[in-house]
Amino acid sequence: MSGDEMKDAPEEPSTLEYEPMTALQEVLKRAMYSDGLKRGLHECAKTLERGVGRLACLAADCDQPEFVALVKALCREHNCKLILVDTRKQLGEWVGQCKINEDGEAVKISGCSVAVVTDFGVESTALSFLLDHLKKKRP
Repeated sequence: MSGDEMKDAPEEPSTLEYEPMTALQEVLKRAMYSDGLKRGLHECAKTLERGVGRLACLAADCDQPEFVALVKALCREHNCKLILVDTRKQLGEWVGQCKINEDGEAVKISGCSVAVVTDFGVESTALSFLLDHLKKKRP
């Protein structure tokens, strides 16, 4: 391989370098690109009810207990993995509900309480790490 080919090859961190939230961020980005990401309660509830949700992300700071109970119950009923994200703003940024300025920083971030992945897109080490992490975490 020449030096130019080495620069163009995307570098993917090894599984040892991932943290669960970093891996989740990568998985959500890939799902968004493959049109396999649903956002908001209405879209997510329909997706979970149909049984096509593969991974649900719920914001831990969601202020509506009925909302949280509904998402958790639908995930449990349809055997969908669930992961909690610290804040709505963080989840909103990760699922693309923001503007990116010229410096590459997210601005005008809209909060997102729930997002559901229906298609992971391309298999990656981030996805493998995240699914292994969720298997270990689940009793």
